[in-house]
This record gives sequence, structure tokens and C-alpha cells, in this order.
Amino acid sequence: MSVDPETVKRIARLARIRVDQDELAGFAAELNGILGFIEQLASVPVDQVPAMTSGVDLALPWRADQVTDGGNPEIVLANAPGRMEGFYTVPKVVE
Repeated sequence: MSVDPETVKRIARLARIRVDQDELAGFAAELNGILGFIEQLASVPVDQVPAMTSGVDLALPWRADQVTDGGNPEIVLANAPGRMEGFYTVPKVVE
């Protein structure tokens, strides 16, 4: 795929980015370089590589699912700017 200055102009308009006419050719060359690199990556054989969810093979530690009261509400609410009946109070933001 090749990007021409007209395509760069359209992309800039869609992204609402102002690009001067004399910069279009330079941006087209940069985008073509990026797309060329992506094509190189597409040619790397990855058929034998297992799917990963992380760069490091880790297992998450499991813990028992226990219902608690959340600790002491007085300590939790001690620094609250406002509270009422054990809950935080905040100013109304939607009228």
C-alpha cells in the first residue's frame, strides 16, 4: 500500500489536523516508511509461537473470596470532605 499526498490530506482532514500543502509530501513519505515496516513485521513467521497475554509467564495468585464490612468506616471517612450516615457526600455535578 502506498500513501500519496492526497491521502495524507484526507487523513489530516478526518483527524482534524491542519497540515500545510508543502508538508504533505513529507508526511506521505513518513507514512509509507511506517507501512513498509508493518509489511516487514507481517512477513515474520509466527505460526509456531504460542499466544501470550503478557510478556512474562505469570500465574495470578488466588485468594479466598470473603465478604467483609470493609474495615472501620470511621477510619475510612476520617478525611472525607463531607459525610452523612456513613457515606461520602459530594457536590451535585449534574443539574
